[in-house]
Amino acid sequence: MTDPLLNAHDLPARWARRRRFVIVDTLFGDGRAFLAAWAAWRADPERCERLHFVSIGTLDTLDRVPVELASIWPMRVTGMHRLELEAGRVVLTLAIGDPGEMLQKLWLRADAFNLRVHASDDPRPLCKALARIAGDNATVAADAHPLLQRALEAAGFACDEPAPPLIKARFAPRWRVRRHEPPLAAATPERHAIVIGAGLAGCAVTSRLAARGWRVTLIDRNDGVARDASGNPAGVFHPIVWRDDSPAARLTRAGFLYALRHWTALEDAGHELLRTRDGLLQIADSPEDALAIADAIARFGLPASYAVAATRADASRIAGVDVARGGWFFARGGAISPAAVCAAQCAVAGNALTRIFSTQIDRIQHDGHDWHAFDATGTLIAHAPVVVLANAHDAMRLAHLHGQPTRGVRGQLTVLDPSPLGALRVPVIGDGYAVPLAPQRTLTGATYDIDSTDRKVRSAGHRENLERLARMLPSSNVELNQHVDGRVAFRCVTSDRMPMIGQLADETAARADAGRLSGAWPLDLPRAAGLYGAFAFGSRGLVWSALGAELVASEIEGEPWPIERELAEALDPARFLLRALRHGEFK
Repeated sequence: MTDPLLNAHDLPARWARRRRFVIVDTLFGDGRAFLAAWAAWRADPERCERLHFVSIGTLDTLDRVPVELASIWPMRVTGMHRLELEAGRVVLTLAIGDPGEMLQKLWLRADAFNLRVHASDDPRPLCKALARIAGDNATVAADAHPLLQRALEAAGFACDEPAPPLIKARFAPRWRVRRHEPPLAAATPERHAIVIGAGLAGCAVTSRLAARGWRVTLIDRNDGVARDASGNPAGVFHPIVWRDDSPAARLTRAGFLYALRHWTALEDAGHELLRTRDGLLQIADSPEDALAIADAIARFGLPASYAVAATRADASRIAGVDVARGGWFFARGGAISPAAVCAAQCAVAGNALTRIFSTQIDRIQHDGHDWHAFDATGTLIAHAPVVVLANAHDAMRLAHLHGQPTRGVRGQLTVLDPSPLGALRVPVIGDGYAVPLAPQRTLTGATYDIDSTDRKVRSAGHRENLERLARMLPSSNVELNQHVDGRVAFRCVTSDRMPMIGQLADETAARADAGRLSGAWPLDLPRAAGLYGAFAFGSRGLVWSALGAELVASEIEGEPWPIERELAEALDPARFLLRALRHGEFK
């Protein structure tokens, strides 16, 4: 931010000793505005605790890399990219897409706006979008435009006398200009949270809250972290490419890219995550699918660092073994140890983390101030203003969710040792997956047994895994009666295969007001104070857990959300309740 813009927002005085300060910039350009704000923040001994700078731009924005940010600059794809500096105390969020559309999709409470309006643009929609997310007395500093002052005033801003080359204004509506208030921090007397579940979801939430100065009590029924599905020998991570850029594809892209940045930060801090570095190959279900996805990669302009189409010959060369069909290659995909990720996330939480293991939480109860967690004997295990349910299928029971929206899935893995796939160079996925664990040792699987609770390793499960492996990699040649090792773990899924991430609804209050809420939108629903969820990740815990934790922590802290609001609503734990209300299920 140049000095005139700093002065226009009365900075650094306005952010002094605040918990957070949020600046929204409608054109990143060469990054000078952000770099100036960052420099002013660093130089100010009374600076805010966390500075958020949210900048909206097109893909061309990503071609102009500020030297100071080169080491963390994101991949050239649309969506939202969250970059952290100063140990996470300065956060740059790049919203890449059509500027008018992206501004509409942000969900945050802004303290200052840097506004640039092209001479040919109508500023009225832009000003209405600003009013939707403006905090009390939020300031605007804008380039001169003949219609801008009137548009700002119509949206609830009071404009100063013109002072070329800037137009300055302050949000001071004299009437109601929006239906919903933008997000605020949870009203908690202390930063202390209970996190139930110590798998990928719970450990990620622990890490993101601890980074914001929270104390976390982590509770799990097992004797340590990553004892269930997160304890598998390895897991694959990759984005998805579909024929259309669906919400699921966009969410997976955002989760994948955020996870890569998060894991790199853990590795830079000295934690070994056992991450592979040579990419991941996906085999198409059919030759037609291979052609369709190749077309989608080209149509969306995805960079080679994200995805490239591969013929069967190319795919076989990449894999090091013969493959059944062509597909596509993710250069940044691969395999990683989920348990190592969990351990690293808990380690970086340091003294902020209290661990309570070998403890099953039977119920949670709110007393009007705190949440209390009890075991089956009625013993109080912990209490805190905030609870995050990260305990997979059991979260539905603790939260008493309507309609039983989640189901358990039994997954059995098979380990080939010795393996006929010793030449396999990279993880391969398709009908199943194959991950090289070591020379002559391969992990494959997994079965997908809905509602099964059988913890025993079954020979039928191994047979299923090996048959699917042979359909992907014809050279696997494993005898179906060969002795193999295996492991059973349980995942949690929803009917729409999207995870449950965010603040839970107050279902009792919603049912009591069912008539009024029959046409409700997510922001209309009453919410359970201090109760959040991060569960039902299915087989995508590695890709979704870090971003999901960042979303939960941002909601709790009242910070800008790391993804578009429409995508967050696709993950909303209240979405099934909302559908029931719309369908009139509560009379």
